[in-house]
Amino acid sequence: MRKYKFFTNFDEEEHWLNDMARQGWRFARKTPFGYEFESAKPENAVIKIDYRSFKKQRDFEDYCALFEDSGWEHIAGTKSTGHQYFKKIGCQGREDIFSDGDSKAGRYKRLSDMWAALACSFVPLLAVLISTGAIDPGVLLDLKALYYTPGLWELSGAGFWRAFLFETPFALFRGVFWLIIPIMIVIYLYFASKANRQYKKSSE
Repeated sequence: MRKYKFFTNFDEEEHWLNDMARQGWRFARKTPFGYEFESAKPENAVIKIDYRSFKKQRDFEDYCALFEDSGWEHIAGTKSTGHQYFKKIGCQGREDIFSDGDSKAGRYKRLSDMWAALACSFVPLLAVLISTGAIDPGVLLDLKALYYTPGLWELSGAGFWRAFLFETPFALFRGVFWLIIPIMIVIYLYFASKANRQYKKSSE
């Protein structure tokens, strides 16, 4: 079963995953747009989340082994996904995967840095596209300039509407598609800011 959800708060995500386990749905893996579950016996699972990525597979394996030695099984996540999911093994594990509040809050700081880095990665691309003339923000003030059909605006009646409707998808692509870049920058900065606020709140 797939569930499409998005969380910016680790505590809320943990609570939801644990509630799904109590309903008989075992968390299998996280996808880019949600979660995958497998039908299982209902259980009072304790799932905790860390946010950490690794450059080397060996470092990732050592990281997972450290948690396993403390009574936590790594159930989802890879060295580069960032989100790492752990499930408490029986009664032998500690009540939390974090030893103190600072280390627990640190996951929000790493998440905030990731979102900010994504936002910054789009800025040079946007600057290059504008400086080379590949995109022209000014066309938003003159939408007619997006239509290349000769004499389009002199046409009338059915001929105009056929030509206009035929070219409109192409015009929108030329004039509006690039707006995805600044929109993504704003969205990533919003998530970075939200994670940073959560980091400060958790650090208090």
